Amino acid sequence: MLQRTEESDVALIDRLQRGAFNYFPKHYNPENGLVADTSVAGVPCSIAAVGFALSSYTVAVERGWMERADAIERTLKTLCFFANGHQGRERHAIGYRGFFYHFLHMDTGHRAWNSELSTIDTTLLVTGMLTAAAYFDRNTEAEIEIRRLASLVYERIDWHWALNKGETVCMGWKPGSGFLRWRWQGYDEAVLLYTLALASPTHPIPAASYDAFTASYSWMLFGEQPYVYAGPLFIHFFSHAWIDFRGIQDKAMADRNWDYFRNTQVSIAVQRDYAERNPGHFVGYNKDIWGLSASDGPPPTRNMRGGRHPRVLGYAARGAPLGPDDGTIAPWAALASLPYDRQASLDGLRALMSTYPNLLHEDRFPDGFNPTVKTKRPEGWVDDRCVGIDQGLLVMTIENDRSDFIWGLMRCSPVIRRGLERAGFTGGWLSEDESAERKIA
Repeated sequence: MLQRTEESDVALIDRLQRGAFNYFPKHYNPENGLVADTSVAGVPCSIAAVGFALSSYTVAVERGWMERADAIERTLKTLCFFANGHQGRERHAIGYRGFFYHFLHMDTGHRAWNSELSTIDTTLLVTGMLTAAAYFDRNTEAEIEIRRLASLVYERIDWHWALNKGETVCMGWKPGSGFLRWRWQGYDEAVLLYTLALASPTHPIPAASYDAFTASYSWMLFGEQPYVYAGPLFIHFFSHAWIDFRGIQDKAMADRNWDYFRNTQVSIAVQRDYAERNPGHFVGYNKDIWGLSASDGPPPTRNMRGGRHPRVLGYAARGAPLGPDDGTIAPWAALASLPYDRQASLDGLRALMSTYPNLLHEDRFPDGFNPTVKTKRPEGWVDDRCVGIDQGLLVMTIENDRSDFIWGLMRCSPVIRRGLERAGFTGGWLSEDESAERKIA
């Protein structure tokens, strides 16, 4: 293993952050601003990837990877597409009731793959727009238009309709069959969704909906520490990419003298402990090589190392300690842990890169790999694609560790502040003078 120095860590992280960002210029349609779901040729746009891209453009400007004028042009192109695209029940519509379909064709922007009208992916898209609105704050025609379009798209979302006469928000809707039967309940990435839905000036949901959401949490013990359980790591990262949860608490957290930031720290520790114990006896797992999350996985195979014959899962939301698990590791997870447990993140990153040096392609991690699958390479099965939301998450999360940039930007967002306050969050930066917060550029 390379001897660690502060300079080498900084250089490595900078290289990987830049590599993650470069996904977006490479997999982007300049005609409409759409971003491909993955690096595989011919796939449709993921609207969540667009949201991560919009947020990442602001980081790129700050880092000097992109000119401000170029970022403004890309952002305007994207916002104009979503603001002006047709909303309706028709096949060629891009959305309905202010929400957008999960996947859109990269060229036409029409609904792809019979996908659902996705409440969470619309949330991730629109939060990216709100990030752009917070960053592009100058009194120029183009930046004023960015702010206007972001408000237009956000304010027409009918969050109340998405309750479908229930307490919690539905996960999605399809024009042929109506609402999906699943709702956003149990701890998950929807903390961000409820924040936006509560803050809406046009179609808000009631505070009781957030209370119903938090009432559905499952609490577990790690040692003697209670924490809110969610198995896949991405759940513990997505809302945190935009919202600084350090020191702020909703009622569910205040009642237990806990917060979501510390909860993510414990969830990382849970994953490391699980990998070190390795109850499934998978190849490669140890306290420094870990990371179970939602990812693609190997196809059915009997060709496994160490006499193992697990049922491989394909695409699945893998998690620890309750599973599911088939030996597939999300290699980006250790790097995404940087703001929460820096030492664990760096140890994991170094161990991963020294043990499996050929995982990176163009300085980007694949969605997953499985060293228990027997191949000619030590990495075993390796996904042939990078995923846009993974790369955007890394750009933002690394920047939050390096400079608090996205967190600082969104502390200034009136939408984020209003939504958190309506959810009952108090303390920390929410107690500071709002006018002082807004002085941060």
